[in-house]
Amino acid sequence: MTELPDGRLFLAGQWVAGEGDEITSVFPADGDVNRVLAGASAAQVDTAIEAGARAQADPAWRALRPHERARLLTRIADGIEANIQRISQIQSRDTGKTLRETAALAGSAAGTFRYMAAALETLDDTMTVPRGDYLTLSVHEPLGVVGAITPWNSPIASDAQKVAPALAAGNAVVLKPASWSPLTALELARIIDAAGLPKGLFSVLPGSGRAVGNRLVAHPLVRKISFTGGTTTGRGIAAQAAAKLMPVSLELGGKSPTIVFADADLDLAVAGVLYGIFSSTGQSCIAGSRLFVQRAVFDDFVARLVAATRRLVVGHPFDADTQVAPLIHHDHRDAVAGHVARALADGAEVLCGGAPPEGAEFEKGSYYLPTILAGLPNTAALCRDEVFGPVLAVLPFDDEADVIAQSEDNAY
Repeated sequence: MTELPDGRLFLAGQWVAGEGDEITSVFPADGDVNRVLAGASAAQVDTAIEAGARAQADPAWRALRPHERARLLTRIADGIEANIQRISQIQSRDTGKTLRETAALAGSAAGTFRYMAAALETLDDTMTVPRGDYLTLSVHEPLGVVGAITPWNSPIASDAQKVAPALAAGNAVVLKPASWSPLTALELARIIDAAGLPKGLFSVLPGSGRAVGNRLVAHPLVRKISFTGGTTTGRGIAAQAAAKLMPVSLELGGKSPTIVFADADLDLAVAGVLYGIFSSTGQSCIAGSRLFVQRAVFDDFVARLVAATRRLVVGHPFDADTQVAPLIHHDHRDAVAGHVARALADGAEVLCGGAPPEGAEFEKGSYYLPTILAGLPNTAALCRDEVFGPVLAVLPFDDEADVIAQSEDNAY
């Protein structure tokens, strides 16, 4: 097992102890504590933002040509790729995801930095069409300090999707990872620092939404927020950003429908449905959590799907055979179970799953069986709310018009 980050924060290029609320990172497979650390305080957020603004305005960074920034991003990509095994183990300890998935996420993060480096190498500004005897040119300028707020379900990949474009454009970045998974972003900070990014341009500040997230959004020197997370929180960020006239990028929740028509290759469709809802243990905003099956093949398809679901291997994230790993946290496992309990009260039928797995190897972890529920209308809470777990609602439909109407009848 690789050594985990020591819990210090990366503040404006320096490793410091946090001054905010205590954060406990727990291994979802068995409940063991990975690391106890202090998150950032509001004062430390201010320090990081102010240092970022100074570093971003420094000619040594601001005047750096795009192809020179590309070299830096390429070094970061190289650093991630050289440490994929280490990152994978840290992220699996942090989130409970399988080593196979966390290695893929680390590879994706490296690819994101490499892609943005390539974009810088081919960056062109635009000669605009003149309206007289003169030339005009549009030039892209950095915004300043960007606040990046990422979720716990796919650390490093989500971090890279925010950090790489912001640095490529010449900005400074303050990254707030989720409190349930703080360690992976701190490892990314180590790699970025080793790549030679000028001090002050990047900070990683785990902490509560109250102390860190709210301060990032409200601070006058933060010129953009990129947020991935829950829709309710996203609405609040959008409202605060509107008061500042600040641009935001929001990737929020989902209740995605998967649709199977009678003329589909049913075995291929089963595989697609399984991956869509049970990969990442359903902890994805694009999880296919509502399944619509044309009535003519409904019984046949659902029977095949249930049989295939029961064959999925639920197990330890370090086991190479595991297909469904534990959920991120015991509290989240209990929240998923609460959604299922409410569905049963609404008249749902459990076709498989619907409970934690039995066995000594599962007792201390935050496991939940892949679950398929039938018998609910599309208006039921389970078909409308984002569960963010391995829970699938199956519903029949008659024709294309019917399934379009049902699929789009949702707040998401």
